Amino acid sequence: MLEATKQLGNYLEEFSRFEKSLGANPSWVHSLRQAAMQRFAERGFPTTKDEEWRFTSVAPITRNGFELATPTTVSPDAPARLARLDLGEWDRSELVFVNGRFAPELSSIRSLPQGAFAGSLSEALETKRDLVEPHLARYADYQENSFAALNMAFLRDGAFVFLPKGGVVEDPIHLVFLSAPGDTPAVSHPHNLIVAESGSQARIVESYGGADGIGYFTNATTEVVAGESANLDHYKLQRESDRAFHVATLHFHLERSAAVSTHSISLGGALVRNDINAVLDGEGGDLTLNGLYVVEGEQHVDHHTVIDHVKPHCTSRELYKGILNDRAQAVFNGRIIVRPDAQKTDARQTNKNLLLSDQALVNTNPHLEINADDVKCAHGATIGQLDADVLFYLRSRGIDLETARHLLTFGFLSDISSKIKIDAIRSVLERNLFAGLPAPAHSDNGKSR
Repeated sequence: MLEATKQLGNYLEEFSRFEKSLGANPSWVHSLRQAAMQRFAERGFPTTKDEEWRFTSVAPITRNGFELATPTTVSPDAPARLARLDLGEWDRSELVFVNGRFAPELSSIRSLPQGAFAGSLSEALETKRDLVEPHLARYADYQENSFAALNMAFLRDGAFVFLPKGGVVEDPIHLVFLSAPGDTPAVSHPHNLIVAESGSQARIVESYGGADGIGYFTNATTEVVAGESANLDHYKLQRESDRAFHVATLHFHLERSAAVSTHSISLGGALVRNDINAVLDGEGGDLTLNGLYVVEGEQHVDHHTVIDHVKPHCTSRELYKGILNDRAQAVFNGRIIVRPDAQKTDARQTNKNLLLSDQALVNTNPHLEINADDVKCAHGATIGQLDADVLFYLRSRGIDLETARHLLTFGFLSDISSKIKIDAIRSVLERNLFAGLPAPAHSDNGKSR
């Protein structure tokens, strides 16, 4: 408790220095920062006494004296060399952020439709207020989320993507967030705002990473607004350092007939928390919320999701799957809310976990809050190990034990990986899975392959 209080004081002092360093900045942004910092000071860091955090202790974060990350110069191959974020050769626009700050020399923007924008939020705060102000901090709730409040208080940069009415972006937009090593453990607070107006379409990929062996803290927030009949395909790929802390708040706001699919993939990090919220605020909205986590060693990953059906005739499908090895731990807390006016809601939620070790631990809690009477809703969760009978069957067909385990484990995830529409992401996911699972050992003339 004393340590948390001390760290709260450190953040307050850091905020004072941060504000002074900004110089002249838009007054409306200054007011948001001030309000968010005040709220963070009131709430402080969550503890395991808080119901939403009872299985995830943030003490490792509060114990570390993280300093605000500073811009740094990195080489052109830094995203691949330091963060393993290179997805190979694929057509895309790419915005690279180093320690939370936009790096134009590492970025490249392909053709965008007239009126569209993809670039630095810091620039947009100054030059595109009319597009940013109606949405910034309107969805991610910093009043109830301490880390979202801390992110808003230190708001400086991140990605801003704006799609005008009917605008279609053919190539994916890749947002790369790279944590580069410094002299002391550092924290960055990237804030992303994605606004898709009515009838627009795009694919957005967020990637987070840093060099293994380096301790740092990424506290990210992403707000996504999908206008009437907009169609967005969103991915979040987290491959942080094995010593990193990663806390992320994602909020999706769907208007009438909007269609959003999102995949959250967690492969790295020592302590990871994802708060993912979606509000279906227009009739006919369609949401797909998928997640995948593969953890080992002492890793801890926590997913808290809320899908809020506000209007009628909306559909949501949620599927989260996890593989845990060694002493890894995972938390899944999924909540679907159906409001009184949200008749004809069709919602389904599933969490499945595969334990490869007797010491791995999962806490799962899917649940429904239904306040309407004409709905179709279902939820469920499973925790288990590889099926011994199926393993025996595969071995009886000449497949060795390790390869059989590998095949079954990979098959467990196939219904999520098969839904990933971007080949580069699916390929890197499969490579990571093959690297982390027992290696196959087919025999071919005395050689393994």
